[in-house]
Amino acid sequence: MLRISLLIVLTMFPAAIIAQGFGGPVRVIDGDTLDVGATRVRLHGIDAPELGQRCTNADGVAWDCGTWAADQVRRRIGGRMARCDTVDTDRYGRTVATCAVAGQDVGRMLVTEGLALAYRKYSMAYDLDEKRAVIAGIGLHAHRFDRPADHRRTVREDRATQTAAPDPDCAIKGNISRSGKRIHHLPGQADYARTVIRPGQGERWFCSEAEARAAGWRRARR
Repeated sequence: MLRISLLIVLTMFPAAIIAQGFGGPVRVIDGDTLDVGATRVRLHGIDAPELGQRCTNADGVAWDCGTWAADQVRRRIGGRMARCDTVDTDRYGRTVATCAVAGQDVGRMLVTEGLALAYRKYSMAYDLDEKRAVIAGIGLHAHRFDRPADHRRTVREDRATQTAAPDPDCAIKGNISRSGKRIHHLPGQADYARTVIRPGQGERWFCSEAEARAAGWRRARR
């Protein structure tokens, strides 16, 4: 009778039951995102610096603490076997989960070692772990930095500003490619909307194609 009841439950709710627990080898994407087997995982309850995010040390020198944090996580759990429990799915389609390696809660380990912060918006599970790391000045807490959520918001605001022409009459985007080619994009062209202007890297806005050509920019092909 018990076997029949279990079969009925599995038949009615197979996806929910299968989704609860999963495991596999770890591939580290960044400080709070992993591939566990074939599943992309956003660790629940923690928030790590973004790749490329800058921190400032005691001497006032800025450095890429986001990449550093990811490298530290990779050293600790990269290639090891993890067991995870699903909590949710985020807007990017990633599985939000808590994971353990060798029986140790990965989220707690990273917050305790100052490689990530407690993400109190979603969980208070690691609140005290972060406070202890702050007091001890461990990892990130030995430096000055923006909380990752604040950093992401600033980046979004900057991008919104940089993709909108400061003068509606000067809306041609003068972009510089990675190979150093100077290409200008007209409103309506294929890559116009996603092209970001970075004045600090020599990119600029133009009021006419003639102005862009005179400055050394060629028109985008599409």
